[in-house]
Amino acid sequence: MEIQVLERALVEAPTADVSGMDRRAFGEFVGPRGELASYAFGWTTGSDPHIARLSIGIGAGNPGGGTFHAVIFAHENGHAFSLVDEPFEQVPQGGPHLSADQSRAHEDLPFVWWVADHAMRHDRRAGWMRHWLLGTTCIQTPEVFERHEPVLFVSHDADDGVWQLIGASDASGGTGKVGHLHHAVDEDPTLIDVLDLPPGSTAVRAGVGEPWTPDA
Repeated sequence: MEIQVLERALVEAPTADVSGMDRRAFGEFVGPRGELASYAFGWTTGSDPHIARLSIGIGAGNPGGGTFHAVIFAHENGHAFSLVDEPFEQVPQGGPHLSADQSRAHEDLPFVWWVADHAMRHDRRAGWMRHWLLGTTCIQTPEVFERHEPVLFVSHDADDGVWQLIGASDASGGTGKVGHLHHAVDEDPTLIDVLDLPPGSTAVRAGVGEPWTPDA
């Protein structure tokens, strides 16, 4: 049996002061031997510093079950986790909320980090959150930047890692605009399907809602 990461609900709501959006993504993990866990991760746009939150639950109703909580932060061009006391979400597979010290002493903590790594790697919403954490910039054609055209072509450059977002207009003679990649996904969440595009690759689609075709 292969490892499965199953995306569930995405809950979005304006912050209390309407300065940003609170996003919480939920999912389930099934291990190769049927091990079960559930998770939630979330981030709040407009907050500073950029720190996301994570809850992972295991063993609901069983001795030793619990819900582990952590923050996620940018670290060396990637991300890292740190256990915290404050609960984030109650997830279906989780037992009682555990403090950071209880989590560190728990015999299943390596399994929990394994789940976290797979969720961050395979849940498409995690790419959206990760680019928010890192503040990834991208070059957009003026038509895309001004939201006059949808993104139809995405390039992730091999040499410098720069992302380029291009619409229907010819980009060869124009001056690109610099923006944040996560803002582009805020406007068009279908871009989450190409956020794992490796450096040196491109992807194209006929229109919003149409499938992306990668071209390495």
